[in-house]
Amino acid sequence: MTSIKLKFRPSSVQDCRGSLYYQVIHNGVVKHIVSGLKIHSWEWDGGSVSLMHCISRERAETVENIMSHVKDDILKLSAIVARLESSGIPYTVSEIVSIFKSGGDGSSFCFFTVGLIEKFRENGNVRLSETYASTLNSFMRFRKGRDIPFPEIDSALMEDFEFHLKCRGLSMNTISFYFRILRAIYNRAVTRGLTAQNFPFRSVYTGIARTVKRAITLDSVKLVRELQLPEKHHLSFSRDMFMFSFYTRGMSFIDMAYLRKDDLRDGILSYRRRKTGQHLRIRWEPCMQEIVDRYALESSDYLLPIIKNPLCDDRKQYKNALFKVNRKLKAIGRLAGLSHPLTMYVARHSWATIARDSHVPIPVISEGLGHDSDKTTRIYLASIDNTEIDNANRMILELL
Repeated sequence: MTSIKLKFRPSSVQDCRGSLYYQVIHNGVVKHIVSGLKIHSWEWDGGSVSLMHCISRERAETVENIMSHVKDDILKLSAIVARLESSGIPYTVSEIVSIFKSGGDGSSFCFFTVGLIEKFRENGNVRLSETYASTLNSFMRFRKGRDIPFPEIDSALMEDFEFHLKCRGLSMNTISFYFRILRAIYNRAVTRGLTAQNFPFRSVYTGIARTVKRAITLDSVKLVRELQLPEKHHLSFSRDMFMFSFYTRGMSFIDMAYLRKDDLRDGILSYRRRKTGQHLRIRWEPCMQEIVDRYALESSDYLLPIIKNPLCDDRKQYKNALFKVNRKLKAIGRLAGLSHPLTMYVARHSWATIARDSHVPIPVISEGLGHDSDKTTRIYLASIDNTEIDNANRMILELL
């Protein structure tokens, strides 16, 4: 809850005009914004400026201008709060003040980005709005809540932000992710004429680094499947979600969450990937049915018990479930003696790796994963394993 009120501070000098300021309260934190406007104490009527006691027509005109200015400022502050609220991003009272002081007319970074996030949500691009919100949160933490006009964004600032992210221990791919989003925001601002193109991202990393191996072997998948776990326990449910993903060619957790019972017909599971919109068909196997039977809910239209409450936000339920499942999978990975953390994404990588090592053609793997091109799959597989390179190196060393 945010409140915005006009306040008056009388002058300590008799017969001198006092100052008007705005009191902004959010989550119990109070900030004051000096308006730069001054009135006599008799022109103040409790919570507003009054014309009743103006001593001349000229003064009345001045006070009318002050009232108009105050009205504009209150409307501007209210608009900032409304846009921050609608974006769904947690914000502070300092951010409200910073955006207001920066102009609050759309030419500042935070104000402009909040508008983009709002538009993405209105258009149904929830995932895109979340990536922009995550980037905005990270950048504003670096800025300590201070907004910045686009013309002041330069390569030195971006280099400082990159150093800040590295100090927080973020991977280069995460850093690159933030900078690619920031670059997209900046380029939109350039297109809108809010700033000239100064290429502030030329000195920071925006590439894609080879990721740490995420796949496990077929023997490790078997070990996870056969691990003795308590029945009807969170660990068992998380293991079943992992195995269901592996059984269904590495289906992503978000696609699993939104599977409906009527997606399964005549032995074929048919669904559309939420990330790419690609339509996929999977032959239904007994191992898949075993998992579905374990968690069948007659009252639900969903195939799996990930989104359970029709009255609550479905995406929030999916994200909460993913967080809990991944946390339990890491515990399962430790019980199984795996050297790398076990997550839902490991199931997808593992299916792709095992398929490749079984000499399944790249185009077939690409189709199975729901990638839009073989190129994407080759990049995907290249980041998974260096086994062939290591074997070649060993062969050369043995020749010495």
